[in-house]
Amino acid sequence: MQEASLAFLKDLLQNPSPSGFEQPVQDVVRAWAKPLADEVRTDRHGNVLAVMHPGGQPRIMLAGHCDQIALMVEHIDDNGFLYVQPIGGWDMQILLGQNLTVWTATGPVNGVVARRAPHLMTSDERNKVPLFTDIWVDIGVKDKKEGESLVTLGDPVTFALGFRDLRNGLAVSPGMDDKVGLWVVMETLRLLKGRQIQAAVFCVSTVQEEIGLRGATTSAYGIHPHLGIAVDVCHATDTPGNDKKSIGETKLGSGPAVFRGPNINPRVFTRLQETAQAHEIAVQVRGVPRATGTDANVMQLSRDGVATGLIGIPNRYMHSPVEVVCLNDLDHAAQLLAEFCASVTPQMDWTP
Repeated sequence: MQEASLAFLKDLLQNPSPSGFEQPVQDVVRAWAKPLADEVRTDRHGNVLAVMHPGGQPRIMLAGHCDQIALMVEHIDDNGFLYVQPIGGWDMQILLGQNLTVWTATGPVNGVVARRAPHLMTSDERNKVPLFTDIWVDIGVKDKKEGESLVTLGDPVTFALGFRDLRNGLAVSPGMDDKVGLWVVMETLRLLKGRQIQAAVFCVSTVQEEIGLRGATTSAYGIHPHLGIAVDVCHATDTPGNDKKSIGETKLGSGPAVFRGPNINPRVFTRLQETAQAHEIAVQVRGVPRATGTDANVMQLSRDGVATGLIGIPNRYMHSPVEVVCLNDLDHAAQLLAEFCASVTPQMDWTP
């Protein structure tokens, strides 16, 4: 991965972007896109659109969502402990015992999420998965007054953020879902810079995917694209316990996944596959027999319909603080998208 592009990825991962609170990451996206795109704008929903060759045909929308799962402060008790509720989908058993950050108007506040020690629980309590009302966030304050001097109700909370390298080109961080997809979309913009293309390419950092695919809904309506490709994470199945017979086989380092199914336009799928073969880009084919839980879902249904594709970045341990991806898969996904966009002409028929 190019040095500047790796630095951009780390910036994305080290800045918070809870659904509805994506501004810090969108500032990073705007700074990256400004010297690359012909036009960069932000809509009223908060989606950032970086546009290349805006007068071209057809209009292609590339979408990666910038938001991440998070928590929200709902109550501060008399002792200064914070009670939270989820933004997006959480596994409570992964949340327990984690280092957290509360993102306040005056800066980040460190905290931990905890409950009573197992020594102090009954056997029933130890064997029960707690509710959000059974846990709390400890930020180290003396009482409610000190807590309220730092934290405001409605402040978002994330895992402690940070990027770490693993062996064999792997990397670990919270928020890989879906800042790696966002990175692929914006790296595509860099790869297209200076190339002659006929299509108009809209690289979109969408918001609020984790709470209902909301940003892709509004941005797709505004762009009215002919083609749309979402880039999101997908489950890597190269870890113990996965049933490959029901969810397929996807490995880190074997290339991005290209999806087929009713959410996917067959001509877009074929073109992506042919592009990968022509440029010797490793990909993995995945089937999904229903509407996907990604931005591709709402893009397909926008206005009079969009010819939609979906690329997945294999990801281990999704919605956890230790999401793991292979950096080569990100590079290959961006290369695939750039070559796809460069090959599209106004004469191509995307009718199934």
